[in-house]
Amino acid sequence: MRTDDCAATRVLVAIPALNEAPHIERVVRDVLAGTSDLPDARIVVVDGGSTDGTVDIVDAIARQHAQVSLLRNPARIQSAAINLAARHFGADADVLIRCDAHASYPPDFCRRLVETLERVDADAVVVPMDSFGDGGLQRAIAWVSNTPIGTGGAAHRAGRRSGFVDHGHHAAFRMDRFCRAGGYDETFSHNEDAELDCRQRALGAKVYLDAEIRIGYRPRGTLGELWRQYFRYGVGRSRTARRHPGSLRLRQLAVPTHVILSILALGISPWFPAALAWPGFYVLVLAGTSVALAVRHRSMSGLWAGPAAAVMHTAWAFGFLSGLVTRREPRWRAEMTTPLWEEATS
Repeated sequence: MRTDDCAATRVLVAIPALNEAPHIERVVRDVLAGTSDLPDARIVVVDGGSTDGTVDIVDAIARQHAQVSLLRNPARIQSAAINLAARHFGADADVLIRCDAHASYPPDFCRRLVETLERVDADAVVVPMDSFGDGGLQRAIAWVSNTPIGTGGAAHRAGRRSGFVDHGHHAAFRMDRFCRAGGYDETFSHNEDAELDCRQRALGAKVYLDAEIRIGYRPRGTLGELWRQYFRYGVGRSRTARRHPGSLRLRQLAVPTHVILSILALGISPWFPAALAWPGFYVLVLAGTSVALAVRHRSMSGLWAGPAAAVMHTAWAFGFLSGLVTRREPRWRAEMTTPLWEEATS
């Protein structure tokens, strides 16, 4: 796609935020720099009720740059934030780009997404995430997140191969397809991206992973925050799996299965000591991962990688199982689709 073709594309960049004062200015200014060759680009920060100065920072940037706007998001969660931006400004945009405040973006991120949408004739473009951290524990969480132990081999987590996929980290959508699919389900606080991908593909959309457009991601900085995040991921995935039964992958089912087997093994170990072989092998794998990452990165911080992976696996599994028990979920059908706004059906 030629540069002048990109310049003619109307782009809406939506950035959900909630108490992101340490990061929001950097993200907005990076996106501003990256849309300099997209003169019709609008950047919207959708704030979920920040109390840490995030709104003041965005307001100051908006006074300097007319293409930056602020929206208030009473629902607070990201799924509602993106939908709100699309409802307010979608009629004037050809492409919707989602950016997150905990991520870092290459300078030409937006332009390259627009180019890829056209080059491969996709309806949505997803990208890989390379995790990085600032402190010792956060670095360990990031390092293990970039390995199959932390991701289960998901293509959009440190993957290197481009192609059409079922799911990936959301980056760009053709606005009309996003709105016709109904946007994100606002009852989902987590896993809303995978659930939307299921609906998009069922409605005929094509999702393309461009492994050449990579973003950086800062994971949670404490084990408590990591537990809560992955527990919610597990709950969200359990809902997606029941709403779209064909979406669950073996690597995802393996996690709760492992946790159940480990609990059973510990329970029967007084009578059958050999049962401890299963959780024992798991501990050895985690220990080996910790040592390998500490050696690879020449940092003792790597020794936290095993405990971090254990938290990720266990929290996700408990969230998944909790979601199965506590949440009812009807199977999705195409006739249930409601566009975000009426013009999206024309």
